[in-house]
Amino acid sequence: MLRTRVGIRAVALSLVVLGVTALLQLVIFWLSGSIALLADLIHNFGDALTAIPLAVAFLIRSRLAERWAGRAIVAVIFVSAVIAGFEAVQRLITPHHPTHLFVLGCAGAIGVLGNEIAAQLRLRGGRATGSAALIADGKHARVDGIASFGVIVSAVAVAFGIQIADPLIGLVITAVLLKIAGDSWRIIRADAATHSHT
Repeated sequence: MLRTRVGIRAVALSLVVLGVTALLQLVIFWLSGSIALLADLIHNFGDALTAIPLAVAFLIRSRLAERWAGRAIVAVIFVSAVIAGFEAVQRLITPHHPTHLFVLGCAGAIGVLGNEIAAQLRLRGGRATGSAALIADGKHARVDGIASFGVIVSAVAVAFGIQIADPLIGLVITAVLLKIAGDSWRIIRADAATHSHT
């Protein structure tokens, strides 16, 4: 019962934090049109939604369900990376320069802060419950903060006239997301091998 409460609390709080983060970034994307920000907010929305399968797994108190939730998390990360990469390539083909650069930089800062708070919540909950899926999600949220920092770099670069920086940083964020997907998949597989009889 205690494990269930701790796990659900961690995923619920991180869902709220990342949901608010993504909504704020969405408003700023409508203003700026930044592809780097689009890549970040797509992933932050997806990351918030990964809390749902994890919460279900904790509710039914099933390690097997947690492992399946972990696989769902990896799938969400991978799909968000593909979408972000596609949009970045499209923006390279058809350039569109972002605007409202100060607010764009603020959106990156919001992403850094929101992801770090979510990472702390998930890592603390994962360690307390021994959940590999929750720990993987926490590590992935922490690295997402680095991707959000890329939005700040994009805003600064565009302000100095380097317009191509925005889609290029979108591609870098895509590469980071693909690495996160690979690392998270290895954590989930290792946990499945360790608990193959549970």
